[in-house]
Amino acid sequence: MKKASPYMNWAKTQQQATYNLALSGVIGYPLAELPVTIEELEINGANADGYAPLLQALATKFKVAPECVVHSAGTSMANHLAMATMLEPGDEVLVEYPAYDPLLAVPRYLGAQIKRFARRFEDGFRLDVQEIARQLTPQTRLIVLTNFHNPSGVLTDNDTLKHIGELAHEVGARVLVDEVYLEVMFEKAPPSSIHLGKEFVVTSSLTKAYGLSGLRCGWVLADAELATRMRRLNDLYGAVSPFAADYLSLVALQNLEKISARAKSILEPNRVLLNEFLDGRKDLQAVRTEFGTTSFPRLLNGSVEALCTVLRDKYETSVVPGKFFEMPQHFRIGICCATAIIKEGLARLGAALDDLLT
Repeated sequence: MKKASPYMNWAKTQQQATYNLALSGVIGYPLAELPVTIEELEINGANADGYAPLLQALATKFKVAPECVVHSAGTSMANHLAMATMLEPGDEVLVEYPAYDPLLAVPRYLGAQIKRFARRFEDGFRLDVQEIARQLTPQTRLIVLTNFHNPSGVLTDNDTLKHIGELAHEVGARVLVDEVYLEVMFEKAPPSSIHLGKEFVVTSSLTKAYGLSGLRCGWVLADAELATRMRRLNDLYGAVSPFAADYLSLVALQNLEKISARAKSILEPNRVLLNEFLDGRKDLQAVRTEFGTTSFPRLLNGSVEALCTVLRDKYETSVVPGKFFEMPQHFRIGICCATAIIKEGLARLGAALDDLLT
């Protein structure tokens, strides 16, 4: 399936359940909570290369020049724009393993030659800089990784990323960092890796941390010359985004403190419930994280596919099978729903796990 993403198809058709533990983004923020009236909204406006006040707000947030910001339809399109701009057919790309499926599907679709570097469960899914160094060649054009790592939720510090950037510089490559989950650290987030050097290109959006996925407000941060090339390429894809969504995205950015507080009120108690659940399961092993929206435990015995089938059919609950992240003995749990849903969903997951033992 060179021109498709099996995970995205599954997410659209199979993820929904009464107790949805498959979500990786905070449940939707209500439009009624945004300080905007219908009289303020317009269908049309000046946003041919992005709505200027929105680009300025993003530039201010990340301490870059507005010309270094490229607006996109969510992080997925941001990643596509970035890779399609930087890659030609046959170019060598290094992609982390395990990986979020579209981050493999896009370079494969673009005709790139994909090589892998492992983030091992036994090492807490940490990046191994030396392994990346061993995989680099003079033909490497791009290194692709996520921070937080998707699916594990593990954070990579900027010193490690800077070292990776230095390695990339030596062979004339760039580093693409998908930072969409880094937003979940809110005020504790480190500076974006865009500030670590010209080799870095960063993607993100308002989708995961804030419950604003419906706005499709994503972006790429890159040096000005590369950003201009992305805008021209986007003329072939999205061309112009919906003006009303751009305006609402600006309003959301202006009110992120309130929106963040709501997200934290959802995630913090849910993380306590998740850790209590993991503490009580001898049939699972997991790398614990302090932040993020997901966990990626390993099932010690039995089949994850069988678990997911029982969980969905008998217990009306969904998790993401690890096969979509190339690790079929794992599954991804999200803690993004209302606390009552998470509590009941984890109880049902426990019951399904118990069923496997009988």
